[in-house]
Amino acid sequence: MNRQIRLVGVGIMVLFVGLFLQLNWLQIVHAPALEANPLNSLGVVKEYTAPRGDIVSADGVTLADSVPTNDEYKYLRQYPTGALFEDITGFFSFTYGSDGVERTYDQVLTGSNSPFKLPTSLSQLRTLLTDHNRTQSITLTALDKLQKVAQAELAGREGSVVALDPRTGAILAMYSNPSFNPNLLSGHDQTTVQASYKALSATPGIFSPGAYRQRWFPGSTFKIITASAMYDHQPALVTKVFPTLSALPLPDTTNLLHNFGGEVCGGALLELFTVSCDTGFGQVGLDLGANSLNDEATSFGFDQTPPIDLPFAAQSYFPTAASFAQDVPGVAYSAIGQQDVQATPLEMAMVAGAIANGGTMMTPHVLGHVTNAQSQVVSTYQPKPWLQATSAATAAQLTQLMVSVVDRGTGVAARIPGVAVAGKTGTAQTGTGETDDWFAAFAPAAAPTIAVAVVLPNQPSADEYQGGTLAAPIVKAMIEAYLGGGTAPVPPSTAP
Repeated sequence: MNRQIRLVGVGIMVLFVGLFLQLNWLQIVHAPALEANPLNSLGVVKEYTAPRGDIVSADGVTLADSVPTNDEYKYLRQYPTGALFEDITGFFSFTYGSDGVERTYDQVLTGSNSPFKLPTSLSQLRTLLTDHNRTQSITLTALDKLQKVAQAELAGREGSVVALDPRTGAILAMYSNPSFNPNLLSGHDQTTVQASYKALSATPGIFSPGAYRQRWFPGSTFKIITASAMYDHQPALVTKVFPTLSALPLPDTTNLLHNFGGEVCGGALLELFTVSCDTGFGQVGLDLGANSLNDEATSFGFDQTPPIDLPFAAQSYFPTAASFAQDVPGVAYSAIGQQDVQATPLEMAMVAGAIANGGTMMTPHVLGHVTNAQSQVVSTYQPKPWLQATSAATAAQLTQLMVSVVDRGTGVAARIPGVAVAGKTGTAQTGTGETDDWFAAFAPAAAPTIAVAVVLPNQPSADEYQGGTLAAPIVKAMIEAYLGGGTAPVPPSTAP
C-alpha cells in the first residue's frame, strides 16, 4: 500500500513539474511568438488599447496624440491637423494597421524600447515617482508652417512637394495630393472606419504618398545628372559646341528627337542647360554612352531604395547599360529624363540637395528627437551621409549652371529678390498628350540651407503648362517661406 501511495505521489510530482515547465515555456519562452501570432486578436487589441506618445512638428504643432476614452479601446488616436501631415505621420488603425511614422517608430511611441533616464530636477523626480507612463513623443524635422505653404501652393492639384535641408538630410516638408485625413481610419466605430476606407480606395494612389512612393518621368530635371556625368566622365564635352537644331537625327533609325514646342537651340553646355535644350542633351547622352549615364544615375541614388525612415519608399529607376545594346536612340531619350527613366519627388529633392551639399547626398530623415514622459530628450537623430554623388568641383560647376537657369533661363519664375536660387525645370512628355511638370532647386546658392522638388503630373501639353510656369512658382514660395518668412533654418542636429 505504501509503495502504491509513493508511486501516486511521484506521479503527481512529475505532472506538477511538467505543468510548471509548460507554463513557464508558454509564459516566458514562447510568449513573444504567441503574442505576435496574427491569429492572436488579444495581441492586436493590447497594442491598439495602449497609450502612444505624441508626434510633434519641428515648430511645436501637435500632429498626433492619444485621448482617453470610456470604451473598450481606452484611447483614441487623433490627428489635429487632418490631412496636412498624412504623408509623414501616416495613420494608426485597429482595422488597417499603421503607416508612416506611426509604423516606423511604433516601439518608440509606445515606449516598449524606452531607456530609463535619471531625473535631473526635483520636478522630474516627482513625476518619475508618480507617473509610470512609458510612452515617448517624437519631434519631427518637418515644419507646420512650410507644410501649409506646400498645401496652399498645390491648391488641390495632383502633385507633390518635398523640401529638405541639404546639409543634414532633414525633411522640412513633404506633402502630396491626393491625401486623406487619417482620423477617418483611427476611429473606434469599425463600420464607419471600413466605409471610410472603401470610399478613400476609390481614389487611385491615395494610400501611396506621391512624395516618396510614386515615380514619374523626371524630364529635364534629370539633366542635372547628365551634366554632372559630363564633368565626371568626359570633361571634354563641357566645352564642345553642339549644333543649333530643332530636331536631332537619331542613330539606327529615321526618328528625330524634337525640342519642346519646336524650339531651336544649341551651343556649349552653359547655353544648353540654361534653355534646357533637348537636342543638345540628346547628343550629350549619345556622346557619353549608356555606361557613363547609368554610373552617374547610380551615384545619385537611382536603382536604390532611399534610406528614409518611412516605410515602403520607392526606388527611382534608370535602365541598365545592357538594356541599350539594341536601342542606341534610347540613350538620347534617357539623357533628357524620358523613355524608361523614372524618379520620385524625394529623389529629385535629394539630387538637388547633393549638388547643394558639395556632392554629398545625406540620408533623408523625418526624425528630429525623442522625449520621454518626463519631457527629457532621450535621443536625437545624428545626420549621416548616404552617397558621394559627385565631386565638390562638379557640384560647384552644376551650381553655376542651375543659377543661370533661374537668372535668365527656363526657371525665371523662381527668382527671389536678394536670394540666388539654383534650379532646373522639367517638362516630361508622357506619350499621353500630357506632361509631368517639375522644378528642383536649392537656395541660397552660395550657402544652401533648403532644397526643394515639385512635380505636377498629368498636365495639358501646352506652352503655359510647363515646369517653369507651374512648378517653379511653388518652389519659390517654399524657399521664401523658409528663408524670409520668419521660420529659422533648422541647424544640424546635435547629441542631447
